[in-house]
Amino acid sequence: MITVQSIAEPQDLTAALAIRYKVFVEGQGVPAEAENDAHDYTDAHHYLARTASGQPCGAARWRTTADGVKLERFAVLAEFRNQAVGAALLRRVLDDVRTAQPAAAVYLNAQLRAIPFYERHGFEKIGDQFTECAIEHFKMELRRPH
Repeated sequence: MITVQSIAEPQDLTAALAIRYKVFVEGQGVPAEAENDAHDYTDAHHYLARTASGQPCGAARWRTTADGVKLERFAVLAEFRNQAVGAALLRRVLDDVRTAQPAAAVYLNAQLRAIPFYERHGFEKIGDQFTECAIEHFKMELRRPH
């Protein structure tokens, strides 16, 4: 069973940032200065996923922008992928976003390999493909129910 909590304690933020470093910097070659930014310590809302035994296994954040609510930095450690960690993170983040800002547009920049995951959860590609930190992405927006 995966649990996801909103981060309130400094040690949990440290664990989330360590997961992101391992996934993005070590795993994908993203420059460390691009992965960790001022939003981490100012306006971002952070989340940490844990296994049933309490081991940190995934992280995510969201923040308000001029375009709505941007979901960012979804990262799952390699050994925990395909075990519904990402889905648990996304569900919890979206629940909190809907509570905090129910009318806001919700969007993200998805790496190409993550697009099917986000499409399964109600997101659709918007605009053209672009490169961010040498990785191809599409902007995706959460479809509103009719």
